[in-house]
Amino acid sequence: MSDNKNKTLTVLGLGDMGSALTRSWLAAGYTVTVWNRSPRRAPVGAAVAATVADAVGANALVVVCLLDDASVRATLDGVDLTGRDIVNLTTSTPAEARALAEWITARGGNFLDGGIMAVPSMIGAADSGAYVFYSGSARLHETHSEALAVPAGVTYVGTDAGFAALYDIALLSAMWGMFAGATHAFALIGGENISPVEFAPLMVAYQQAMAGYAFGTAAQLASGDYTQDVESNLAMMATTNDTLRRTALEQRVSPELLEPFMTLMERRVAEGGGKESTTGVVDLLRR
Repeated sequence: MSDNKNKTLTVLGLGDMGSALTRSWLAAGYTVTVWNRSPRRAPVGAAVAATVADAVGANALVVVCLLDDASVRATLDGVDLTGRDIVNLTTSTPAEARALAEWITARGGNFLDGGIMAVPSMIGAADSGAYVFYSGSARLHETHSEALAVPAGVTYVGTDAGFAALYDIALLSAMWGMFAGATHAFALIGGENISPVEFAPLMVAYQQAMAGYAFGTAAQLASGDYTQDVESNLAMMATTNDTLRRTALEQRVSPELLEPFMTLMERRVAEGGGKESTTGVVDLLRR
């Protein structure tokens, strides 16, 4: 099933991301009605609604891109959502997304949640790699598939409304860990006559080479055998922790970004997981 022939939609929220989304739809020939809580210049070509109710009433497809879950509820509270297809692109937790789906449905609307894996400059840009996780109403996803594919790629992850947020936050968490490691590495070389610009390509190449480690972790989690195809076991890796700590001390750098993970590694070894990979640490976190 394709989108409605009129190619119309509403966007609530004109922050950096909401504005980028709006511009992408306008460039693709869509008629876009917009609303923002505070005065802000709307993208050229968008129709500005005076109220939320006017904006929601203008089109069947309503895309919401606001600050947080509370702002979404506050914005839509009291607005007639009957028959409206609400696509929420506001960052939230899985539980918040599920609760919002019930809240929207109870008010007569249909709900699809989204997790945007991009920054505003990537939206609508060809070959940028931007995509959005979607979960919730399969009918809504299918009905508006063409419109949803305009700003970025689309990855539908199921009818559970919380899954898009879960995938989003899980990947962001992985990214945060990568950022933490890079931050520590730059701090280590910071006091020496080493160019961070020349060091960066080496770090990126090494991170890319190590990224495939996640496939081994996934296979071990699926099989339940954490010693499967292990090349460097946890006991061996944990012996490196002392060197990392001493190097940080020598370079006058705090090890606090690495310490939590190193402590978990050592705890798993102490509990008998020395022959495993780092996969056993997953279980420690889930206790």
